[in-house]
Amino acid sequence: MRRVTATRYVTALREGGSLPGLVEADDDGLYVVKFSGAGQGPGSLVSEVIAGELGRAIGLRVPELVVIEIPPELGHAEPDPEIKGLIEASPGINVGMDFLPGALPFDLAHSRAVDPDLAAEIVWFDWLITNIDRTARNPNLLTWHREIRLIDHGAAFFRQHGAVPLSETAAKPTPMMAAHLLLPAAGEIDAAANRLTGPALEAVAASVAAVPSEWLGAGAEAKRREFELFLQARLKDRSRMAEDLRGDDQQ
Repeated sequence: MRRVTATRYVTALREGGSLPGLVEADDDGLYVVKFSGAGQGPGSLVSEVIAGELGRAIGLRVPELVVIEIPPELGHAEPDPEIKGLIEASPGINVGMDFLPGALPFDLAHSRAVDPDLAAEIVWFDWLITNIDRTARNPNLLTWHREIRLIDHGAAFFRQHGAVPLSETAAKPTPMMAAHLLLPAAGEIDAAANRLTGPALEAVAASVAAVPSEWLGAGAEAKRREFELFLQARLKDRSRMAEDLRGDDQQ
């Protein structure tokens, strides 16, 4: 991942619960930044990076992610105390997603017009990473140049926040996946899994390695291994997938 430094805070994007902001960087680019000081903490940044890098590696259209340095003084001139506090609580590295000018929120009314193979690939990908936040209430999809872009994967790998090691949760039921926005439009999800499993297995290590150690904290390498084992287990055994997409909650 490229590294850039923020030079100007442009505006808050209040659609998300983590209060991301539009930030200009020293490469003249604009990025939607998720801050390490937000309520979800660095764990959501870890999820963004692993999911984003893995999704892009298997051919899904995830905007480029960068590691963006936030200088402590960036928020000094911000009049909104909530935003100022968030910026000042997030010095150092944060994650930025390439801003797509003119992108529009995904139109739920036209969801069934999505290519069935693409819909199946997105559903499978979200099942793989346990992303439970792609619903009618919160699509986390954009339309840009008539193509779907996948954004906001901070809720993926949600069991990383629990007491049980992530790798031991790979086979746990995830019936929330039945609420996936694109499930009614999806074609053969098993076929999508067959197409993408090989490329995903090849990309797991690099996607996990892209996470800065600062966000993983103590025992960073052991935590990386947990993500690798979790993804490898789900890629090699998708026996739970059909039940999850039906919403079954049996253990």
